[in-house]
Amino acid sequence: MKIITDSNLEAIAEKLQAGLTVTDDDALAMLSTSDIMGLSFIAHNVKQKLHGNTVFYGVNMNINYTNVCILRCPLCAFSCNKNDEKAYCLSLEEIVTKVKDAGDIDEVHIVGGLHPDLPLAYYEQMLHAIKQVRPDIHIVAFTAVEYDYMSKKFNIPLDELFQRFKESGLGSIPGGGAEIFSPAIREIIAPKKISGKRWLDVMAIAHRNGIKSNATMLFNHLEKSVDIVDHMRQIRALQNETSGFKTFVPLVFHEEYTGVRAKWKEPTGFDLIRIYATARIYLHNIPHIKALWMYVGEKMAQMLLQCGVDDIGATYYDEKVVHSAGAKTSAWGSEPFLQHLIRDAGFTPLRVNASYMPTR
Repeated sequence: MKIITDSNLEAIAEKLQAGLTVTDDDALAMLSTSDIMGLSFIAHNVKQKLHGNTVFYGVNMNINYTNVCILRCPLCAFSCNKNDEKAYCLSLEEIVTKVKDAGDIDEVHIVGGLHPDLPLAYYEQMLHAIKQVRPDIHIVAFTAVEYDYMSKKFNIPLDELFQRFKESGLGSIPGGGAEIFSPAIREIIAPKKISGKRWLDVMAIAHRNGIKSNATMLFNHLEKSVDIVDHMRQIRALQNETSGFKTFVPLVFHEEYTGVRAKWKEPTGFDLIRIYATARIYLHNIPHIKALWMYVGEKMAQMLLQCGVDDIGATYYDEKVVHSAGAKTSAWGSEPFLQHLIRDAGFTPLRVNASYMPTR
């Protein structure tokens, strides 16, 4: 039985076999193919060569330290103004309590809004305080948008800011804020947020300072296939320079409670497979492709493990951002739950932190 029926995919498979890099046109072909089995077959082979039968997962918690944000992006249902009734900002004592109450975790994932009143000491002391609770815990903290804001607000060069945060306990950086790099689309969905170019600049500086990061891409809103390829091309280009990206994380846009009303349909299973499989094949220089079960749902996450994905995400205890936008999945998942998803899909689970270091 012939597995690949699309001639474009056959050519792509031959390129990979010859050790060649796929092109933007190849990526566009993958994003439009109806040969889902063939595309999945190619992506799965790439994943197997990198990681074998292993699928990674994490045991962590989220700390969304404030929902107050001066940007108020239309795409975000989490943020609010500081005088809003639902506005909050966690104290350092509350953050410490949350970490203690989380129990057996390996990692804390921290993101929040751009609060106009917080001092720099708040951020540094937050990292210090978490490390005092658990010195071995891996802290993934603050997006490129937050670092850009702090650098400008406190008049501290990014190089210095990253070094100070490393000394405070920072382990790595999440990939949020990338959205989609197209300037025209950013002007609609996040008009006050830093540009895609600035996001890349911040990440390049972080990598230069020895801090690894994720890279994300928000899709299923206003973007077209050319925007997706352009986004991945720029990430692949920076990775060629810095080797600082650990993971690429496509994120499905949830519009329900946001200010964006442009999504033309719910993504089908084929849509999701095309995105994740194309990412695995095109981003040859990024080690991991992550499908957050919380975004795509646990059944689809299992399917994507056959399509190039090697990381299913983590427990994400106390996650708020995506659920504010209307995600219907549980706000957290237990370790046995994630292990079951992975094993039931035919893979071997491995518990790791955000640096992909085994923790058990």
